[in-house]
Amino acid sequence: MKVRFLGGAGTVTGSKTLIESNGIRILIDCGQFQGIKTLRELNWQPLPILPSSIDYVLLTHGHLDHCGWLPRLVNQGFEGKIYCTSPTKDITKLILLDSAKIQEEEAERANKEHFSKHEIAEPLYNLEQTEEVFPLFRTVKPDDEVALDAGISATFRNAGHIIGASSIELKLENKTLVFSGDIGRDDDVLMYAPVKPKIADYIFLESTYGNRIHPDTDAKLELETYINNTYEAGGTVIIPSFAVERAQSIMYLLWQLKKEDKIPDMPYIIDTPMGINVLEVFMNNRNWHKLAGNDCEEMCKMFVMNTDYEETMNTIFAKRPKVVIAASGMITGGRVLSYLEHYISLPETTVIIVGYQAEGTRGRKLLEGATEIKIFGKFYPVLAKILEIEGLSAHGDQNDLLNWLSALQTSPQKVFLVHGENQPADELRLKIQERYGYHCSVPLMGQEFDL
Repeated sequence: MKVRFLGGAGTVTGSKTLIESNGIRILIDCGQFQGIKTLRELNWQPLPILPSSIDYVLLTHGHLDHCGWLPRLVNQGFEGKIYCTSPTKDITKLILLDSAKIQEEEAERANKEHFSKHEIAEPLYNLEQTEEVFPLFRTVKPDDEVALDAGISATFRNAGHIIGASSIELKLENKTLVFSGDIGRDDDVLMYAPVKPKIADYIFLESTYGNRIHPDTDAKLELETYINNTYEAGGTVIIPSFAVERAQSIMYLLWQLKKEDKIPDMPYIIDTPMGINVLEVFMNNRNWHKLAGNDCEEMCKMFVMNTDYEETMNTIFAKRPKVVIAASGMITGGRVLSYLEHYISLPETTVIIVGYQAEGTRGRKLLEGATEIKIFGKFYPVLAKILEIEGLSAHGDQNDLLNWLSALQTSPQKVFLVHGENQPADELRLKIQERYGYHCSVPLMGQEFDL
């Protein structure tokens, strides 16, 4: 049995882990690379193996860095089955369709305004190619063992990261391999705590925040303070947000603050069509989150929900103070760019960063103090206040990741630390060895191991 790291090694994007056993090939996640150009360019490269030779894809969850390369995989010949939980299937559909639409629009705009370095800019994949992915989905219930092939089975267990997110327990050749996916927090606003593995011969653990402890601060109070300060300055609050879970968490906190009369009467706007659609997934999968029966409906009444671009433009040019939640979370695309084009150079604007920002993304650059930002080929001076609320991350921190390992009944043969930049992964490696004595490895992209 072999494992090969085709993505999500040394980086937090492009997750793809290949398992080969007795002629069967299983790909755990099929993510898109995001961030710096050298990573994004990998999306255009073929896999080092033929997609047609892969038998199964197992998806941990529906974020783009875990599912966003599926249309390329299918377009290049994959005809196998894609297994995931029901909410993950719904989220993945929304994410991929949104991604394809954004890529088509950006390619069209680049060709029209001639800001691409390519003679003809093309999308990584289009809507038609994306639609070809969906018939291959097979949904599984959490904690049910599903037979994939002779002597090979998989069990999906709640990972607490976003709705539907799971860790995957893969049994084959009398061994148990556990893939963490992205691990949520033990005290998340909306999600239940992750289920810990008990038995594992090999563990593949994410290390996004392997060197960070989330601050013990009150995210709700921070949100209240930033909004009130911006309102008094006559400005607009822009919250770049991941459309899945993060947007809904922020909505929930804003709703709580409004009910408590702690934030002013002004427009509160959700400008992410996908985020709006995700609300329906929340309503249809109430056993996956903490929102009570009518909370979701009551919460939604507070918000103006923009669905078409005309509504976006009307919101942008409305001069009164407002709070806008818009995708994408790392400011790599989506409608938030249109808002920042207009507002990033206004000193009364506040941009609140509420999630992980990968290396090379606009969000990371803003957090690191960039004085200008490039949007659609043009540079804009950054005069807005750039603030961060760390307490809203959907990723577990170092303590959560270490705690996730605490229920193991026997020592695994090896823990592979994936889906993290090199320093966080290495610091987590040292912590795991210190606390548990487990043998850890931080694999490189493309590296292969015999199991």
